Amino acid sequence: MDYTATQSGFRQRKLQPNMRLRNSSMDGSEGSQLFEDTSRATPGSQAGYRTQQTGPQAAGYPGQSMMQDPMSHLAMTYGASLASQGREMMDKNLDRFIPISKLKYYFAVDTVYVGKKLGLLVFPYMHENWEVSYQQDTPVAPRFDVNAPDLYIPSMGFITYVLVAGLALGTQNRFTPELLGVQASSALVWLIMEVLAVLLSLYLVTVNTDLTTIDLLAFSGYKYVGMIIGVVAGLLFGRLAYYLSLLWCCAAIFVFMIRTLRLKLLSEAAAEGRPVRGTRNQLRMYLTMSIAAAQPIFMYWLTYHLIR
Repeated sequence: MDYTATQSGFRQRKLQPNMRLRNSSMDGSEGSQLFEDTSRATPGSQAGYRTQQTGPQAAGYPGQSMMQDPMSHLAMTYGASLASQGREMMDKNLDRFIPISKLKYYFAVDTVYVGKKLGLLVFPYMHENWEVSYQQDTPVAPRFDVNAPDLYIPSMGFITYVLVAGLALGTQNRFTPELLGVQASSALVWLIMEVLAVLLSLYLVTVNTDLTTIDLLAFSGYKYVGMIIGVVAGLLFGRLAYYLSLLWCCAAIFVFMIRTLRLKLLSEAAAEGRPVRGTRNQLRMYLTMSIAAAQPIFMYWLTYHLIR
């Protein structure tokens, strides 16, 4: 019995009429099958087939890693270079307006310096040597010289003054966040205006001095110590204690500013106490006196309304 004929006859009976021609042509192609018979394939051929299928995929991942690693390394290097350039540019432009490297000098203080400086601000009458010490043409850090200006006491004094002002307003039932903000902003604005006025005066008088803007900011900020003492005394002991303590602190800051600034603004002869001659030296002396006299005015203006 012919298997092919029987199989084709069976298919002719079961399949649709439009598929008979296709099945006939398939039966006449020397007994070809619908699917390839792989049951008799050798192990070698199967291994080759597997190698052919998995080979390109396995070989593709090393190629991709070789292509991706250099690109990621290049991107990381380029990003790091951009970050370093941006940081250098920011530091350069920031140091132009705010000399951060110099600010570290003004905050180089310790507890001993702060105690001595506060005593000098309150009682400057017995202090004799007012010159700033130098080491290789560079002023020593404030913690080694009580005459060196610093920004720690002025900054802490400003913050403490704002807190004490809030306490004074609270004891009078007048405290509001807006009023405290006005008090702090007004004190800051007056400080900036004072420093700008001194800079303008130095420019007009053409004074050649080593005073910097930060030095003037430090000297102008020392008055907050006396203001705090006056307000606290007024809160504890009344209005009379406020006036007496503020008067003492005003006289102390006046003497402190005169003895400190005369070494910076006046000539060597005037700083040593010898008679000053010449119009320019007279202007420097008047400027020194004006800066010192402005401190008590600001001290009273910023504190008188806090005591009632």
